[in-house]
Amino acid sequence: MSVLLHVLLVLCLSVAQGGCLYSSHHWGEWNDSQLLPTIQKLMKGYNRYLRPNFNEGPVEIGMSLDIASIDAISEINMDYTATIFLRQRWRDSRLVFPGNESISVDGRLVSLLWIPDTFIPDSKRSFLHDVTVENRLIRIFSNGTVLYALRITATIACNMDLTKYPMDRQVCTLQLESWGYNLQDVVFYWTRGNDSVKGLDTLRLAQYSVESYYTSVSEAVYETGQYPKLVLHFALRRNVLFFILETYVPSILLVVLSWVSFWISQSSVPARTCIGVTTVLTMTTLMMGARTSLPNANCFIKAIDVYLGICFTFIFGALLEYACAHFCTMQHQTIEDLHRDLLKEFNESNGNGSIPIITSTQQNQSVEIGSTAEEPTEQSAGSDCRSNGASKEKKAGQGCGRRAVSVFTVENPHNIDRHARTAFPTAFLFVNILYWLYYLFL
Repeated sequence: MSVLLHVLLVLCLSVAQGGCLYSSHHWGEWNDSQLLPTIQKLMKGYNRYLRPNFNEGPVEIGMSLDIASIDAISEINMDYTATIFLRQRWRDSRLVFPGNESISVDGRLVSLLWIPDTFIPDSKRSFLHDVTVENRLIRIFSNGTVLYALRITATIACNMDLTKYPMDRQVCTLQLESWGYNLQDVVFYWTRGNDSVKGLDTLRLAQYSVESYYTSVSEAVYETGQYPKLVLHFALRRNVLFFILETYVPSILLVVLSWVSFWISQSSVPARTCIGVTTVLTMTTLMMGARTSLPNANCFIKAIDVYLGICFTFIFGALLEYACAHFCTMQHQTIEDLHRDLLKEFNESNGNGSIPIITSTQQNQSVEIGSTAEEPTEQSAGSDCRSNGASKEKKAGQGCGRRAVSVFTVENPHNIDRHARTAFPTAFLFVNILYWLYYLFL
C-alpha cells in the first residue's frame, strides 16, 4: 500500500513539473499565468501600438467628467486647481468576446491596451493620484467597448477680467484635446451633452459660487493639423459679502470718522490735525492690505481700487478743509488787527493836528507871538490841506486794498465747517449711489 502511494506521489510531481516547463506567452510585464483566460484570448494578436479601426475611419471617443473639488482659485496667477474624474469610452473590435458581461481588470493592465492620448492644453501642473495604487479603472464590455477612468488633479490657467473685482464674474474653461491623433484618427464627443459633467451643482467654494456651466465641441487648429477638442465652460460669481465686511465697511467708517472734525472748534488745532492725519494713514494701510492678494498689473483698475480711492479723496479732502478753514480764520484775525491798528493811527493823527491857542499878558510878546502865531496858522492851514489830501489819498488806497483783500477772505470762517457738515455727506452719498449702480447693474 505504501508503495502505491509513493508511485502516485511521483506521478503528481512529474505532471506538475511538466506543467511548469510548458512554454507561456509574455505580454509586457504580464504572462499567461497572471492573466484571466478571457484576457489571454483577447491579447493574442493584439497590437497596442495601432488604434482601433485602423485604416477604416476615426475612433469615436466619448468623454464624461466628475468635478470632485476646486481646491484653489488664484487671481495672482490666474489659474484654478481642480480634482476631476475623467472617463473615456471607445469601441475596440479586437476586444469583442462572447457573452453579455463586462470584465474589470487591474489598472496596471493599461500597458497592454491602446488608450487615447488625451491631455489638458491649459494645464500648468497635473498629476495622477497613486494612493494606494494608481487611480485607474479599465472595464471591457463584451461588444468591445472600453471604459477607461482616472483621477487627476490639475492646475489650469483661467484668463480673468478683474475690472469689476470684487463684484466680478469669471468664466473659466476645462479643455480636452488629443495630442497626436488628428480628426482623421479620433473624434471626441460628450457622452450625454451637458449632463456629461457632474459635481458642479453641489460644489461649495470659499469666495465663489458656480453660476452656470455648459459643454461644447470644437477643433484645435495647429500647424500640424486639426485635432479634436472638448470644452467645459463654467461661470463663477464672487461672493461680495466678505469684501463688504472686510474692506467697504471699514472704509466708510473711516470717511465718517474724518467728518467728526467738522464739529470740533477750529482753535483745537492738535485735535483736528490728529483726526485728519490718523484717518489718512489708516486709509493708506487699508488700501495696501486690499492689494496684497491681487496681481500688480497696471492694466487692471479694479472696482475696489476705485472705491478706496474715493474714500481716500474724501478723507484727504476733510483734512484740507480744516487747513483752509484755519487759514481763513488766521487771515480774518490778521485783517481785523490791521483795521484796528489803522483806526488807532488815524485817530492819533487827527488828535495831533489840532493847534492850541497861546495867549500872553505882555503887549510886546503878544504882538510877537501873535505875529508868529499868524505864520504858523497859515502854515498849519496849508499843512491841514495837504494832510487832508494825503489822508484822502491814504483812505482811498486803503479802501482799494480792503476791497482787494475782501475778495480772497471769508467774512465768517466758521461757515466753512457749517457748509462742510452738509456738503461732504451729501457728495459721498451721491458718489456711492453712482458707484454701486455702475458696478452692480452695468
